[in-house]
Amino acid sequence: MIHQNSLSALAQPDHSFRRFLFSILLLVGPVPLVWAQATVEGRVTLPKARSTPVMNKRYEIVSKGGILSTNPPLAVVYLEGTFPAPAALALQQVSQKDMVFNPGLLPIQAGTHVEFPNLDDTFHNIFSYSPAKRFDLGRYRPDERPIPSLLFDVPGLVVLRCDIHEHMRGLILVLATPYFVLTDAEGHYQLNGLPPGKYKLKVWLDSRTTLERPVELQNNTTLQLDFP
Repeated sequence: MIHQNSLSALAQPDHSFRRFLFSILLLVGPVPLVWAQATVEGRVTLPKARSTPVMNKRYEIVSKGGILSTNPPLAVVYLEGTFPAPAALALQQVSQKDMVFNPGLLPIQAGTHVEFPNLDDTFHNIFSYSPAKRFDLGRYRPDERPIPSLLFDVPGLVVLRCDIHEHMRGLILVLATPYFVLTDAEGHYQLNGLPPGKYKLKVWLDSRTTLERPVELQNNTTLQLDFP
């Protein structure tokens, strides 16, 4: 028959062994959690820029045959799939400065709030008739704010206009994904921290052109993918 005190001794680790484990932890330090992630990078072949120079390297929205795009050209690369509901998203901003929208093209995740400060010394009246978001902020001066911000919760392309300055155009691309990035001026992109799995990688080039490729992402690997 095993004595009760013997059972208690077996159930409790030896003090010297616990001191040994503690000394090992002090030597190696905390063990970081490593999450399985993937990266996609590459280059998108962008259309040629309009010949008209853009002052201060600003990206303006131009229309050709009813197709809206940035000038100089940019593209939005994003991963399409099923992802968890978004957490709290950071407030974004599209300002009006020197009679243009800044940025001219803003990609955001659905559920993001956007504010529209006026930085010009004149009135603006920002509105949109796009199905993804219809609104009219009314006329407001630089020292006024029409409302704190607008919620963009429906995926789609939102075309921004000014009721006072007809040449002004801006685009907000609302995406049902947290994984997206703007290319640089040469078309290079890199998407980091992607979950492994099978998805579609899409490239938004203009209001009528979106390219796509099926991708299978592996743990801790980098996929090279160019468009087209």
